[in-house]
Amino acid sequence: MRWLMHALVHELRLFCIAVQFFTRVPVPAWVGWSPEWMHASARHYPAVGLCIGLVGAAVLALAVSFWPLPVAVGLSMAATVWMTGGFHEDGLADTCDGLGGAVSRERALTIMKDSRLGSYGALGLVGVLGLKAVALHGVVSVGLLPAVVATVWAHALSRVAPVVLLWLLPYAGDPEHAKAKPMAQQISGGGLVVVLGWAVAISVAAVWVLDDLRPVLAGLLGLAGMVLWCGRWFHGRLGGFTGDTLGASQQLSELAALLGWLAVLHG
Repeated sequence: MRWLMHALVHELRLFCIAVQFFTRVPVPAWVGWSPEWMHASARHYPAVGLCIGLVGAAVLALAVSFWPLPVAVGLSMAATVWMTGGFHEDGLADTCDGLGGAVSRERALTIMKDSRLGSYGALGLVGVLGLKAVALHGVVSVGLLPAVVATVWAHALSRVAPVVLLWLLPYAGDPEHAKAKPMAQQISGGGLVVVLGWAVAISVAAVWVLDDLRPVLAGLLGLAGMVLWCGRWFHGRLGGFTGDTLGASQQLSELAALLGWLAVLHG
């Protein structure tokens, strides 16, 4: 029994480390930190996305009682961006800047390290955030319950994408100069199994709440297609992943998931 409690406490520690890394939410001091724990915490990325999605869904459900749907959608998205500090959005912008033009691999990596926002980054950021907003608006126009579930589900399942790319691809940059060195390495097969377990559990819960498999299945197809496309894109241009491209994959996968839901609900 003692080993089970020790294992549960360790998994809780890993979850808290993932929360600390991806959000503004403070965690208890007892959690601690180590490079090994940081790397292992990737298995709980979907759980962090679940928490972020719950915040966005709560804001959406509350805001529709006071403001028009576009405003409610904007407030929901603003809440999730504030909660993460724009972590993934920053990665998307840097990826678009680096890979938007026809430059060499080395030049692309250099551009992605530049903190300044370029034209490709601005266009990519506005385009993806705008499409996510109109997609979520389309879903909430069908019904509040589907929109709440879609928000939670898309945030949670889109965090699977970076982990799959961590498993599939090598690190493309210089590990010694990585912003988060523990993430500049591939995840183990066991970690991927835990991530997929989170994905299955959250998807089953979404189907049970909606009593409808179709939007979840469409979202999964859109998300899977986006992960494969991102993998080919990053491997073809960079030879692997970087921290910025992982953030981009989350944003693009969230968009693909919402578009999948909307395609079924609108139809």
